[in-house]
Amino acid sequence: MNGLSSIEQAAVEQVAQAPMLARTEAWTAINSGTHNLAGLARIADLLADAFSMLPGHLALVDPAPAESVTADGRVEAIGHGRHLHLAVRPEAPVQMLLTGHMDTVFGADHPFQTGRWLDDGRFNAPGAADMKGGLALMLAALEAVEASPLAGRLGYEVVINSDEETGSFASRGLIEGAARGKVAALTYEPALPDGTLAGARGGTGNFSLIVHGRSAHAGRNPEEGRNALVAAAALAVRLAEARAPGLAVNPARIDGGGPNNVVPDLAILRVNFRPRDEWSISIARAAIDRAANDVMASHDVRIEVHGSFNRPPKPLDPGAERLFELVREAGGDLGIPVAWKATGGVCDGNNIAACGVPVVDTMGARGGAIHSAEEFLIPESLPERAALSALTILRIAERGRP
Repeated sequence: MNGLSSIEQAAVEQVAQAPMLARTEAWTAINSGTHNLAGLARIADLLADAFSMLPGHLALVDPAPAESVTADGRVEAIGHGRHLHLAVRPEAPVQMLLTGHMDTVFGADHPFQTGRWLDDGRFNAPGAADMKGGLALMLAALEAVEASPLAGRLGYEVVINSDEETGSFASRGLIEGAARGKVAALTYEPALPDGTLAGARGGTGNFSLIVHGRSAHAGRNPEEGRNALVAAAALAVRLAEARAPGLAVNPARIDGGGPNNVVPDLAILRVNFRPRDEWSISIARAAIDRAANDVMASHDVRIEVHGSFNRPPKPLDPGAERLFELVREAGGDLGIPVAWKATGGVCDGNNIAACGVPVVDTMGARGGAIHSAEEFLIPESLPERAALSALTILRIAERGRP
């Protein structure tokens, strides 16, 4: 390891001793699907106990209100778990933000519930890579930073939310508030198996379009009905045709319909947009308005539009490029090659970047097959990536900026 100071070398040696794998195994044993409130309460308590080893003020914060459109067209409040928030040395001259999430995509009734070791040494478990392994190495890195003589120069906030996998609607305000005034941010989504990081990201928007028609007997007086299911299908086709360079459109599901002898009076179209930039968002908004107006006129139905572009696109601006270069430099001194590439995926890093804060959002463990029962963690990446984080944080603390 070339180029490490004695302070940095001590931090690297300390992270190697942290019980990251044991913590990951314990945390993945608890189901914390986004809507499993009991499981989220358990993992939040365990994380609070673990992160309480750090100084500062730690709290479990109630989620902000959030709404969802049900399959029968009602707009109702949805519950979320509490979010962990830690603030350390807010008076320090250099301030950073570190974020992660405690929820997974695997609900309490999902068949993927337990971890197992694969023959090649990988750990297959729900949330192992995405991102309970990332939380474990984040904590190890911060413990090493706190043992450093440079700790007094650094203040930071940690936010671990309970709803990242469904869009962070109940935690977005908390994250944006924590991002205020920070020189840089690190988020602990998993890196690819070879260690490649996510660079620029597109954005995302999820919409539910409620179509109100008029019921009638399918044989006696169908002409008096207004078929909401047919109108929703027409709406899906129109929106799919709005795709363009820089804008992917995915009509994903239609809820609605009923008995074969009844003209359906309600349908809900679910659609996802993936804009590359702000201009693509404006194209998508115009397409939604145009398609809804056209279908209402041609099918004599009423349409309500619910949803938003909750993850803005994340381009690589000069500040982000400087932070990526610092991470690459730290990786080089640790013998870890660091590269990055653009991705269509989204995460809380999108929202942090929109606050004007440079962020690298794949500082977590190396792993793969996330969001599937084949999800795996490469265990040797835990000390490797914890050292990368610790060194990155220490150099920002010393320089006062990325």
